[in-house]
Order: sequence, then C-alpha cells, then structure tokens
Amino acid sequence: MKLIIAIVNNDDSAVVASALTKENFTVTKLSTTGGFLMVGNTTLLIGTEDERVDTAKQIVAKYSRTRTHEAVTTESFGRGFAEGALANDVSVGGATVFVLSVDSMEKY
Repeated sequence: MKLIIAIVNNDDSAVVASALTKENFTVTKLSTTGGFLMVGNTTLLIGTEDERVDTAKQIVAKYSRTRTHEAVTTESFGRGFAEGALANDVSVGGATVFVLSVDSMEKY
C-alpha cells in the first residue's frame, strides 16, 4: 500500500480531486500555503494499492497546469523604482507528488 501526497495549486485542486474520486481513489484535501510565494495550495492525501500509483500520478499530472504569477520583489527597496524592479513573473502551479510506503492502514 502507498500514500501519495500531491501538492497542487488551489485553482486546480477541485478538478484533480474530482478526477481522482471518479476513478475510485479516496482523497483527503488539506488547505496549505506555499513557502516561496505564500499562495494557497491544496495537499491531497491519496491512499492506494501499489499497482494504482501510476494511474493516480497520471491524473494529478493531467489536471495540474502550470501558470505564471507576478511576484513582488524587494530588490528595489532603497534604490528607487527602475523598470521591472517591482515584480517578476514566476512559474507556479503544476504539482509536487510524493509516494510513501505504508506499513499498515486501518479504517474504522
């Protein structure tokens, strides 16, 4: 048995969770915040049998898209405003997926 931890952008989380549920995966959603941009993410906990891990990962990859986000920088503080000094475009979204082995799982 495996535990898949998938960290996805909030904008994609409902679609990803719905697609996983449609394929009979059990999904638990946790609201989380990313450390770099401090934007909202959703962490999905998915428990599954070993042979279904690839299917779950494919679903997460299919519905987690990358987008650009304007991130404010502190680079110009104290130096005045230069063109492009206030914000940079960074790539966000997609998904980060961890797969862990589970020794035991019990449902009550």
